[in-house]
Amino acid sequence: MITNTLTVDRADFESRTGWELKPEGACKGEVCIPLTEQITGDTIELEPLAAQLGLPLVHDADAGLWALGPESIGSRALATAEAPNLTLPTVDGEMFELASLRGKKVLLVAWSPY
Repeated sequence: MITNTLTVDRADFESRTGWELKPEGACKGEVCIPLTEQITGDTIELEPLAAQLGLPLVHDADAGLWALGPESIGSRALATAEAPNLTLPTVDGEMFELASLRGKKVLLVAWSPY
């Protein structure tokens, strides 16, 4: 999840990360992690939640952006190899969805001039 603020809308967090915030904790699929404080309301603070879930949270001060996740197992391995759906323009200007390759092995190469 990429955001420009550490306070985010709960529904946006849940839809973009796949984590569902329930009274018993944060759940994703069959995995539930108890939280030290129950999250109520429509907004959440990413820093304490990331710490409790073991999600990396990094800041790019120059771009003014924060990146959260993905989750890992013991901070050493990804919990899943399933990439989120990305929709980006091709070099021809047509939109391409990464999900169209679901079920196939894919090598992603990224480059940025910045």
